[in-house]
Formats: sequence, structure tokens, C-alpha cells
Amino acid sequence: MSELLIGADFLADLPRPSLGRRGFLVNILGAGFALAVRPVRAETLIATDTDGLIAGEVKIPVGDGELPAYRSVPKGAGPHPVILVVQEIFGVHEHIKDITRRLAKLGYLAIAPELYARQGDVSALAGIDEIRKVVAKVPDAQVLADLDAAVAWAGNNGGDLARLGITGFCWGGRITWLYAAHQPKLKAGVAWYGRVKGEASALNPKHPLDVAAELKAPVLGLYGGQDQGIPVDTLEELRAAIRAAGGQSEIHIYPNAPHAFYADYRPSYRQEEAEDGWRRLQAWFKAHGV
Repeated sequence: MSELLIGADFLADLPRPSLGRRGFLVNILGAGFALAVRPVRAETLIATDTDGLIAGEVKIPVGDGELPAYRSVPKGAGPHPVILVVQEIFGVHEHIKDITRRLAKLGYLAIAPELYARQGDVSALAGIDEIRKVVAKVPDAQVLADLDAAVAWAGNNGGDLARLGITGFCWGGRITWLYAAHQPKLKAGVAWYGRVKGEASALNPKHPLDVAAELKAPVLGLYGGQDQGIPVDTLEELRAAIRAAGGQSEIHIYPNAPHAFYADYRPSYRQEEAEDGWRRLQAWFKAHGV
């Protein structure tokens, strides 16, 4: 079967829930880093150029409009394996855009949709409490549907949907686990310091611990042992639940690392752990056919 036919079959299988018509508050992505994280730490900042890449903003059709996203892909003939990049709590700002370019340098079509676009532009908010008020309005069902739409867009724009992966950071780390339980076509995921346990609500009915037995693709979880927001005992609970379900997912804990240890623009950055995590990400995707 040709890659084009594989892509067509994949798109036909994607769930298409109705989200209603709400209109978009965010139609274009912000430039630079989110206001809440400035000033950035220039001495540790990693900046990836666009040499050999096509990189920039694109629009993803969804049921109630167009979702802004940042896409990076190697120039030249495809199709290229696809990796969804799921944002930190700060939205699709420069760090997340740069991660798509890092992945494109490895040969991937990497795409990061702005998953708060209906709720507001958190990149312009100065305080984390203001940002949390926006993020609290974002339903998981909407996020999963928008990620499906990003996959469909990638399949129509040079992506090889037979080799589909996802990686997410902070807020996006939690979403990575949920998407692995949602999308049967996914090959693998890598979740960076995403919360694994929490109270159920109408907008967030399940958390990674709740879907451990439902994972349709193996996830590598990368966590810091000094993360004050994600206790190690919750990671052990998730690890035990994965083992009980006979799953292939794994959790790696860096004992001395805090939350956001991969975020090279913040004081939380830990070079040794970040570089090791990036190597593990590459090996994980390769081992699972992404």
C-alpha cells in the first residue's frame, strides 16, 4: 500500500467531534518568548536556525475556524515522519517553536498547534496566575480533537502518518499521556514533566494515572526527582499501573532535576539531564518506528 493510501485511511479513521462555533481569540501566534518568562537566560539559550528547513506559522482547519500552529520540516522530498509538539503552560512561544526546529533537523515534520486559541493569548500575560485562569477553561476533549486536526493537516502536507509521534512539556506532558490513550494510530510518545494525577472535573475528566491501562502507544515519561509539583510517589503509582496493565511505557526520573529541566531559557534548566533526555527521546522514537 502506498504512503498516500495509508494517509487517506488514517484521515478517514480520525474522530471528528463537534465542538460548536466559538470563534477564535488567537488567530496568529505571538513572537518571541512569553511575557511571563522574560527575561530569558541568554547564557543557556539554545537557538536552532532554519537552514535546510521550512519553518513558520500555518493554519489548521478545525470545525469552528482555523487553529494557528508553528510547523518545521526539512526541505526536499518527503513524506517525513510526524511529531506533534504540545506546548508548555506558556503556549506556543519561542521555546516550543525552537523544539519543532530541533526535531525538523532530525528529519521530522514537527507541528505545534496553539491549543488555547479559543480561550486566549497567554503569551501576553505577565503572571502565572493569570495564565492558569485561561488554561483552566481549556477542555481536554477540545485539545485531543485539535491534535487530531493537526495530524490530518500534516498528512495533507508532506507528513508520513504511518510514523506518528508526540512529545509535550509541562502542561503538554500530561496531554501526551492522554493522547496516547486516545489515538490508536500513534506509534510513541515522550512526556516531559507532565502531571500524572489530579482531581477529575468536567473539562479534565481523566489524568494519566486513570488511562494507564488504555494506552495505545508506549510513552516515555521524563521527570525530575526534585519537581515540587509532581511528587515521586505519584510517578511510582503510574509506573505500577503501567506494569499491572502489561504496558511498554517507561518512566525515567532524574533524581536531582527540578520541574522544567529541559527549558533552556529558564533558571530550571539542567544541561546534563536535558541532553540525556533529548538522546532518550530520539532513541525512543527510533525504537518504536517514528
